[in-house]
Amino acid sequence: MRRESGFETGSVLSRWSPGTFRCTTKSWVSRRSPAVTGADEDIASLVERVAALLMARNVRLATAESCTGGWLAKSLTDLPGSSAWFEFGFVAYGNNAKETLLAVDPLSIERYGAVSREVAIQMAVTARAVSEADIAVAVTGIAGPDGGTPEKPVGTVWLAWDGPDRRASTRLEHYVGDRRAVRRQALLAALTGLLRQLADG
Repeated sequence: MRRESGFETGSVLSRWSPGTFRCTTKSWVSRRSPAVTGADEDIASLVERVAALLMARNVRLATAESCTGGWLAKSLTDLPGSSAWFEFGFVAYGNNAKETLLAVDPLSIERYGAVSREVAIQMAVTARAVSEADIAVAVTGIAGPDGGTPEKPVGTVWLAWDGPDRRASTRLEHYVGDRRAVRRQALLAALTGLLRQLADG
């Protein structure tokens, strides 16, 4: 078992290796989603609903963010009393940060890209394992205005959620709008996905 930045990662990496990590993809969105601004009040309302479910189930949450740059963790901890259920927030913006802090395999980034299902899963799995939280959410995407390709245009976002049942779920989104709109829509998707995960649990 190897260690990176003081974290044991061998057991984490085995979670997503072929044949050992079970993953379900609950939603695949191939069309471009309409732009949604999402007022601050909408975000706060979603956070309150997430917090209520976390408290009711006595579980703690961790986040792993790339394109949202900590906006998700900030929104969650804006709520007073969030220390009762928020455990850890990672911001791994660059590839080196993803590899060092979140044990993302460099070969996964080389083969699939930093914005991919495989990388999102590894981010969520490691965030939950390292923080010892009960559930984790990860976000990686291309917010623009640059960085897009024909295969992965600006607005492409992968999200992943990992819970105590050791089954990760992922979601692919294609957003429209400017950089702030893409990031805000990714934030809203992360929160609504948490609601679904907690409701199903």
